[in-house]
Amino acid sequence: MLKVAIIGAGAISTSHIEAYLQFPERCQIVAISDIYVDKAQERIDHYGLKAKAVKDYKELLTAEIDLVSICTPPYTHASLAVEFMEANTHVMVEKPMASSLEECDMMNDASRRTGKLLSVVAQNRFKTPMMKMKSVLESGLMGKILHVQVDSFWWRGYSYYDLWWRGTWEKEGGGPTLNHAVHHIDALLWMMGSPSEVQAFMSNVAHDNAEVEDLSIGLLRYANGSLGQLTSSVVHHGEEQQLIFQGAKARVSTPWKVKASNSKSNGFPEPNPELESQLQAYYDVLPEVAYEGHAGQIDNVLTAIETGSPLLIDGISGRQTLEFITAIYKSASTGQLVKFPIGPEDAFYTREGVQANATHFYEKKKSIENFAATTITTGSTYK
Repeated sequence: MLKVAIIGAGAISTSHIEAYLQFPERCQIVAISDIYVDKAQERIDHYGLKAKAVKDYKELLTAEIDLVSICTPPYTHASLAVEFMEANTHVMVEKPMASSLEECDMMNDASRRTGKLLSVVAQNRFKTPMMKMKSVLESGLMGKILHVQVDSFWWRGYSYYDLWWRGTWEKEGGGPTLNHAVHHIDALLWMMGSPSEVQAFMSNVAHDNAEVEDLSIGLLRYANGSLGQLTSSVVHHGEEQQLIFQGAKARVSTPWKVKASNSKSNGFPEPNPELESQLQAYYDVLPEVAYEGHAGQIDNVLTAIETGSPLLIDGISGRQTLEFITAIYKSASTGQLVKFPIGPEDAFYTREGVQANATHFYEKKKSIENFAATTITTGSTYK
């Protein structure tokens, strides 16, 4: 029985708690830590856990803990992850992995040194439509992928950035590009690999109480000539989210839709129902995932601890995602075309470098300690 601790009792912690509770024969939550210890106790009471509420996480560094879920603001992720791995504890850290590439490298170095697992949350990979899409792309039925469109559309009200750590480059590390589109960027890199170049623009169009962007657009060029575009937003009503892949032979997307065309003699399109049917049949017979979302990733982490099998999402994957996001911030702030990789010599490699060089749109006008407990939106089901 693996002993688990949750660090941070904010809104996303409930996704971790509920996921762990799906595996009662394999793990037990023994502690929840938060600087507002009453929030930790509320989680324990709500779920009827036999766990201890802890104000200072350092108490847990000497406890018998096998795995921690880090659910705190991004600027704390690196130090917490390193401390727990050095205390002989496996780590699962919420997205984004950290607030700088330097911190990602510190975390990955600690994982290598200690032999402890480091998994970065990207729960969308563990959704059936995403798993199926990955298989469809790998099948080759669509031909070469020519263009990819990623719409990471979210909506957050003005008061969203009143929370004390949000809306600053120092503590949140960025806006929706980092904190919302991170899931879609992870999926894009998983399915398509990393582009070779990024050109980007960003703005703050509706939240003048935040330093960070609330809207960005990234234009991507791949080494094989294919192009892509990514929109990251917290100003889109309806929160419609999708990934669209245009292949040489057909178009598919999540949520699932398939279209295929043949060329008439004059070059204009006509439907290709045969290929559409072939793609649909291929998609339909692919298996459902056993556990969706956070539960799927936690199952993967528990299995890796138990059997030594590989993680689907490790710290290397997490760093690749942050490198992509950093490229968008660098390009949008400087007007430059950004090429990969981004190394230690780059001005945007450190958190201090990002703070100094990223565009500051507005000053934070209000800072409140806590919002009342409420439900949150965590993204599309892609069905």
